[in-house]
Formats: sequence, structure tokens, C-alpha cells
Amino acid sequence: MATFEWIIVLLLGAALLAMLARKVGAPYPTFLALGGVALAFVPSSPNWTLDPHLALALFVAPVLLDAAYDTSLRDLRANWKPVAGLVIAAVGTTVIAVALVARWLVPGMPWPVAIALGAIVAPPDAAAATAVMRQVKLPHKLLKIIEGESLLNDASALLVYRLAIMTMMAGHLGFGSFAPVFLLTVFGSLAAGVACAYVLRPLTSGLRDVPTSLIVQFALTFGVWIGAEAIGLSGILTLVAYAMTVARRTGGQMPARMRIPIFAVWETVVFVLNAFAFVLIGMQLRPIWQRLEAGGARNDAVVTAAVVLVVTIAARFAWVMSYQVLKRWGYARAGRAVPTLGTGVVLSWAGMRGIVTLAAAFAIPETLPDGAPFPYRDLILLCAFAVVLGTLVLQGLTMKPLIRHMGLTDDDPVGREIRLGRTHAYRALLDAIEDDDTMAGKLLKKEYGAVVDLNTSQAHDTGNGMGGMGGMGQGMAVDEVPGGPLRRRAISVARQRAFELRRDDVIGDDAYRVLVQELDWAELSAGGGRLD
Repeated sequence: MATFEWIIVLLLGAALLAMLARKVGAPYPTFLALGGVALAFVPSSPNWTLDPHLALALFVAPVLLDAAYDTSLRDLRANWKPVAGLVIAAVGTTVIAVALVARWLVPGMPWPVAIALGAIVAPPDAAAATAVMRQVKLPHKLLKIIEGESLLNDASALLVYRLAIMTMMAGHLGFGSFAPVFLLTVFGSLAAGVACAYVLRPLTSGLRDVPTSLIVQFALTFGVWIGAEAIGLSGILTLVAYAMTVARRTGGQMPARMRIPIFAVWETVVFVLNAFAFVLIGMQLRPIWQRLEAGGARNDAVVTAAVVLVVTIAARFAWVMSYQVLKRWGYARAGRAVPTLGTGVVLSWAGMRGIVTLAAAFAIPETLPDGAPFPYRDLILLCAFAVVLGTLVLQGLTMKPLIRHMGLTDDDPVGREIRLGRTHAYRALLDAIEDDDTMAGKLLKKEYGAVVDLNTSQAHDTGNGMGGMGGMGQGMAVDEVPGGPLRRRAISVARQRAFELRRDDVIGDDAYRVLVQELDWAELSAGGGRLD
């Protein structure tokens, strides 16, 4: 019973902290990190443990699939150079810098362990950064770079992490073994993810029940991850390829009465997993602190964690600002408009760490194959939490003032695409009911025609949902909605057109999601929530 009571208290506490974070305009992971620290020093708090082999699958797989499902391939292609630089060079710079510093501070630390520590703290978490950036209307291009980086740098960092842990567990992994493992992991994982999306599609395409669909989705998420890891592939790369393929192939087929509750459940699950990641790591801090104190290494461990935090922040700054200076020089030579340094500063400061760092640290094996304790595991856990806490508090609470100080603004390309998408989708809708001369058809043609005119003429519309038809029929009983069946058929045509616009890269995924949300609510208000 005590465990159940603690779960209720912790979930309620996480919800209250998230409410407080939104009220002050800070990312909610910042407050969850502070709550995890506080929990570590509560004398009566529970001491839950989790199998390290389960940590990455439990905490990272659902969060990663949720992020990959919403990722825009068009934006990734458009920004591939800066994203690739962050995913490869920035992560590599951080891994090398942290490993060198760790070896300097702790000479007895084996190189594979030092490299694993660098890989653990290398990948930033976009959830915290974008939570702030969406509040202050950061330039869309910069936001997409950060989101794309966050999705892919987990894969690059955890691939290095995996190879380092394999080397430590095996005792030696030479280049002859490293190269085949690397190539198989990267290309095999991508191919496996795409193949899984096609093979497993029949299991999800015919589902019309929300609870069943959710259970199947979660089972497939964990199944793809576990299966990939079981055959030696990267769970992250496989799941990213799987989710992005599913999103592009099935986006227009799910009915509104399923999509709205399913998306809400996924958003809740991601929040709960973030909360429990900080809770479980917080619970490990107290025994770690006690063991370090008993061994007389507490002060050295604190210094090491603090230095690792500074180096982690500085390494990202070093790469991003170097890239920005070279980019400005190249643009100046070509006679093009030179990008501002403010973009580089904000991008450098957006390196907040989160759930992936915590889960990777927790996933380190407790023992080596010979039964000996894994060297410096406690120190790695302490460093990982220090980096997460330090970046979330230091950078998370100062990100909004920094963006405002730099004067970065957004010219609202998503709003323009939303208006364009509405115009195309609703024109397709009008074409579908053009020959309907019933009273309901005439009323709908007049209503939809006004929507097209509004989005064509009002260029100042911000694209925040105004000018859509999400509110049509709201407040009426289902049977009172004028032309309910006709309205639902018309909305289905508009949704299919929106899907085609996204597929053909006429509009991006951000605009597509806004349009689909409007159409979903319109369908529900027209009686689309009933089972056929």
C-alpha cells in the first residue's frame, strides 16, 4: 500500500510542478529535476530500483516514438547541414572533451568508461528547449534545427555509448570488430525500422477501438525496440525509422474519434515517464551519496560532476560558435546576408539535457561479466544527474530572457502554410459537394466558401486556428447539426487533401497537424464521435 500511496503523491507532485513551470514560463523538466533532488534528501522516501537493462526501453522508446512521429522529413532535408553538424560534430566534440577531462580528473578511469560518460551527457533534449522557444516565437528554422538534432543526436550518442559499454564488458573491441558493428548497426537498424512499419501495418490499420489501438501501439513500440536490441541493432535508430515511416504512410487514415484521445494519452505517457525518470534517479542519489561519503570520495566526485557540467556546456558552445563564424565568413564572401551571432548563441544555449541522459546512465550494468562492480558507475550517475539538473536550471530558466535580448523573431511561415492548406483543403471540400442542391448542401457551400475567402484574403491571420471550422456545430446535439452526414463526408475529403499537401511537401508537418486538429474537432461536432 505504501508504494501505491507514494506513486499517487509523486504523480500529483509532478503535475503541480508542471503547473508551476507553465505559470512562470519555464520548461517543466527543470522543475522535475529540482523535485528529484529534493526527493533524494527526504528521509522517508522509498528506495525503488529498476533493472538497468529495462531503463532505456522503458523511458526512451515511447518518448522517442512520440517525437519521431511528429518530425518533418521536409524540414530535416531543408536543414540537413546544421542538423548533421550538431548530430555528429557537436556530439563528438562533447564525447571527446568529457572523456579527456574525466580521465584527467580520475586517472584510474578506463577509456571505455570515460567515453561512455561523454556519450551519456552528449545528447540534448529538445523537450525543454522547445517548451520555452514556442512561448517566445523563435524563428521557425532554428526551432526545426533543434528538434531535428534532438531526434537524431540520441542515436549518435547512444551508438557511441553502446560501443563503449560493449568494449568494457568484452575487455577489448578493436577496429576490425568496431567497423562491422557500426555499419550493421546504422544501416541495418534503418532498414529494419522501415521494414517493421510495412510488416506491422496490418495490425494497426483495421483497429477502430481506442483502448485496443493504444495497447497495440505501445506493444509494437516496445516490441520494435526489444527486437532490434535482441538481434544487435540500435533500438533508437530502428524506432525512429519505424515511427517516421508509420507517420508518413498512415497519417490520413485514423478517424477523429480515435486520433484525439490517442494523442492525448501519448502526451500524458511522455509526461509521466519524464516524471518517473527524475524520481528514480533522485532515489539513487541518496545511496550514491552515502557510498561516496563512506569511501571518502564525495568531495572529489562533486568536483568531477561540476567540471563535467561546465565542459558539457562549453563543448557545445565551441562547436556551434565555430560553425557560426565559418558560416558568416562564407556568406560574406558570397555576398549574401550574413546570419546574426544571436542565432548561434541561442542554439549553443539550447543544450539542455533530459530523459535520455538519465536513462542511459541508469542503464549502465551494475557488474562486469566476471562479477566485479562496473567501475565508477556511481560517479557516472552523479555526473549525469548534475549535467541534467545544471543545464535545465541554468539554461532552462535563462533561455527566454536570452532569446528576447537577442531580438530573434519569427515571420510565421507556419501560419502562412496553415492558411494555404486551409484554402486548398476547403476548396477540395467545396468541389466534393458542388452538385449537392439540398438545403444542407447549400448551407455548407456558403459556410465553406466563407472559410476559403477568409483564409485567402486575410494575410494577417496568424494561423493559430482562426479561420478554420473546428467550432462548427459545437454546443449542438448530434442530431441538431445541419447536414451531419454530408458535413462528415466533406470533412473527410478536406482531411485527405491536407494529407496530400503534407505528402507533397506543399505544407509542413506543423501546419498539417493544425489543420488535422481543426478537421477532427469539426468531425466530432458533426457527429463523428459515434460508432458506425
